[in-house]
Amino acid sequence: MRTYTLLMLLLYSVTAFSQNCDNTLSGTVTDLHDGTLLAGATLIVAGTEQAVQTDIDGRFIISNLCENTYSIQVSHPYCLTKGYKVKVSGNTTKTFKLEHHLEELNQVTIEGKTYSDKSKTILENTLSKKDLERFSSGSLGDALNSLSGVSSLNTGNTVVKPLINGLHSSRVVIINNGVRMEDQEWGAEHAPNVDINSAGNLTLIKGAGALQYSGDAVGGVIIAEASKVPVKDSLYGKTLFTAASNGRGFSTTSQLTKSYQNGWYATVQGTLKRFGDFEAPDYVLSNTGIFERNASFLVGLNRFNYGIEVYYSLFRNDIGILRTSHLGGAQDQFRAINSDRPLIVRDFTYNIDAPKQDVTHHLARIKGFKRFDGLGKMSLQYDFQRNNRLEFDIRRGDDADKASLDLELDTHTLMLDLDSQLTDALYLKTGIMARYQNNFAANTGIRRLIPDYDKYDLGIYGITDYHFKDNWLFEAGWRFDYTYMDVFKFYRTSFWESRNYDALFPEIVIEQEEVSNQVLTNPQLNFYNASATLGATYSFEEEYKLFFNYSLASRAPNASELFSEGLHHSASRIELGDLRFNSEVGHKVSLALQRKNKNFSFSVNPFINTINDFIVIEPTEIRQTVRGNFQVWEYRQTNAQLLGVDIDASYAFIKNFRLDHQFSLVKGYDRTRDEPLISMPPVNTKNEIVYQNPEFNNLRLALQSQYVFRQNEYPNNNFEVFIPETEATEIVDVSTPPDAYHLLNFNSSIDFKVNQKSTITVGLGVTNILNTSYRDYLNRLRFYADDLGRNFLLHLKMNY
Repeated sequence: MRTYTLLMLLLYSVTAFSQNCDNTLSGTVTDLHDGTLLAGATLIVAGTEQAVQTDIDGRFIISNLCENTYSIQVSHPYCLTKGYKVKVSGNTTKTFKLEHHLEELNQVTIEGKTYSDKSKTILENTLSKKDLERFSSGSLGDALNSLSGVSSLNTGNTVVKPLINGLHSSRVVIINNGVRMEDQEWGAEHAPNVDINSAGNLTLIKGAGALQYSGDAVGGVIIAEASKVPVKDSLYGKTLFTAASNGRGFSTTSQLTKSYQNGWYATVQGTLKRFGDFEAPDYVLSNTGIFERNASFLVGLNRFNYGIEVYYSLFRNDIGILRTSHLGGAQDQFRAINSDRPLIVRDFTYNIDAPKQDVTHHLARIKGFKRFDGLGKMSLQYDFQRNNRLEFDIRRGDDADKASLDLELDTHTLMLDLDSQLTDALYLKTGIMARYQNNFAANTGIRRLIPDYDKYDLGIYGITDYHFKDNWLFEAGWRFDYTYMDVFKFYRTSFWESRNYDALFPEIVIEQEEVSNQVLTNPQLNFYNASATLGATYSFEEEYKLFFNYSLASRAPNASELFSEGLHHSASRIELGDLRFNSEVGHKVSLALQRKNKNFSFSVNPFINTINDFIVIEPTEIRQTVRGNFQVWEYRQTNAQLLGVDIDASYAFIKNFRLDHQFSLVKGYDRTRDEPLISMPPVNTKNEIVYQNPEFNNLRLALQSQYVFRQNEYPNNNFEVFIPETEATEIVDVSTPPDAYHLLNFNSSIDFKVNQKSTITVGLGVTNILNTSYRDYLNRLRFYADDLGRNFLLHLKMNY
């Protein structure tokens, strides 16, 4: 009887089991970072013989499953294999998310990947890690200058500010490892405090379309990101060394990364640069050395559903300013500007004396994220920056070693972002930002150029992407920013009254000191700025994309534009701001046609940017002071329009040979005065022949021709000055641009395999091969000296 009962129960269970094994498990396999569907992923069901692959849309279906819990292994050629526990109850749907490996994540080229896009409807330019390594001994501005549409506003050869489609400084936002740089960027001779060697790639967005970063990027956004770290046990690093003949100096940088299978990782990196006086073709550029020391540390945990990261960097830079640009009386100023040779030329030295800059920038960030089913990825970030800027003028007596300008800027920022996929075709990203900033101007015995102030910012944004069919993508976004400034500023009584401030702003006066002829004021300013973007991308014939974007950008005036009233020492000029300024409002429309093909690729990107209440600074006169004669540069507001086109092309005409071409044109006009804007980049073009042979140690040889046309459209800002020594009045020509020039540059590299994991790359480069004497219109020191002469560079890189 017992045997019969057991047999009946067994037959019943088998029957029941067979009746419930017709269930299916279906779904998709996606990239963890951006939801990209992964075709060709393999799913293996443990304990069965079932194994399936995802189709071209990343979808799968597994049939004949019972109501049970299964162990499923999911793998992909470029991803870390992962195991999952899945409970099947009826027909079940599941999405599996995989982490890309290092090799895939670091493959960011100028063509780009979908997941690298920061703005979906603006053509982006990206410099990869290999591109950046060629500029290891240079600066962020040097690297970006290799892209079409980007020029550089220079103070000599060591202070390089990126200029995007004619705009620079506060109109260009720089994001360094997720942090918006706040480093007194308003100054024309204030270079970005970013170590080019700490970036894994650079992305350039020519416009204000990337609203998650800012709404005031009237010129564009530059995003420097660290290389991705794999979620696997690994230890790797690299060391680069560059020696240069011009400046007789070197640059070295090293980076080491350790990662673990459990998601923990850490990276440490450091850079040292040391150069003495640089040289023009015919003479030494005295006091133009540089001494830069940088270090950074990154530690984090990256899991599928959550992660945290802590980052810290220190940037320290001592920069010499061309000695002959700081002179005394009116006659010296006149002679220097009209001379073909610097008035002061000394023997080569590594010493950096006044005039000079000493800049220290600390950056600390902590960021965490968590993924919530049905909601999306939520990120919270806090960052702190401290920028200490010292500018040393030529002083006498006990104050000879004392800074003439001492600014300390502290910035605290808190950001909360949510990235959601609402449907298969609709994405939404929203966020809120709060920032507090304090600027302290120490007493140096000289009138403060920038006052003490507290600044509060609050921003909120939303961006949505909609994929329509397979070839249309639409993007729309908005942002609102509120800015409040609480300022304490001393005005000279004569300046206060000459601007009619005594009648316009009597309520902000705290105290009027008749003995010192000063007025102490407390301006409290509010700015309300709205920004928006609307665009579309159309893909067709597999190789082509058409981009359209309209961007509205609104920028509050910075502290320099509002409050400057005194000598800007390293710029060697008196600068005057205006308390009455309104926010700039820019309307930019850009189009782009792009073709990506292994034999022939190109992009054509025309734009027009109309900016109301555009703030421009320009020379107005030379003023005699107790410290000597200085040019006076004054800010004013006008209505401006900038338009132009950027063209890129690459043609592989025979095996291993490629021709690269760039062309950039931008025109800027003052619509109020009906005249050209000052400091607009001239038309320029670059052509490069590249030979690269992967089969012969990846040998690469490149010869570049760069031609910069003369700027023929410029305002007349010349003025007269009385020369006491000759008792004559002379015209000081600060407007006429220099002649066009042509440069030839060469660079090469070859790889040598040391072992399975280590490679040594040796490179040789020469800039200005013909040792051409030239002066660049966008170099502020072109009045006093030629640009750099020939420079030989030796590059060594070791990966391990």
